[in-house]
Amino acid sequence: MDPAMSAEADASAQTENPMVGGAPMFADRDIVTNASTSQDHTTLVAAVQAAGLVDTLKGPGPFTVFAPTNAAFEKLPAGTVDGLLKPEMKDDLTKVLTYHVVPGNVDAAALTQQIQAGGGSAMLKTVQGEELTAKADGGKVTLTDAKGNVATVTTADVRQSNGVIHVIDTVLMP
Repeated sequence: MDPAMSAEADASAQTENPMVGGAPMFADRDIVTNASTSQDHTTLVAAVQAAGLVDTLKGPGPFTVFAPTNAAFEKLPAGTVDGLLKPEMKDDLTKVLTYHVVPGNVDAAALTQQIQAGGGSAMLKTVQGEELTAKADGGKVTLTDAKGNVATVTTADVRQSNGVIHVIDTVLMP
């Protein structure tokens, strides 16, 4: 085999997952390990650490994580993130974060199938206990939270050893 073709094959094998935050995402690494390398998810990773959820999200899962970007956190009212990161707000922070997690490995195909089966929407029960409403909108999947906020999946199917991440553009609130 031509060495250039071999290098190209190696590169494509490593990049089956989309790049996230300028970093390659490796399907053999767990959710926290991959998210920690994304420059777009430093706020999320800090929040997961502050909530004490690192060991859970490094666990066997599988988990489906709707991962808000730093820009999504920046859209929250001033002081919201700093407030949630305070030790006395750990319970509230945990509720917000676990509202972004659905048990199981719900990839884009499974989510689309659920939306179609639901006549245009699917209810997703989160680890936090409440539901998100998923819809297909103009070729994109959107999630609506309990407060009516709508997040769009901007990068789907970032496969992990313990589940899948879908990058979203808005923080969801229970």
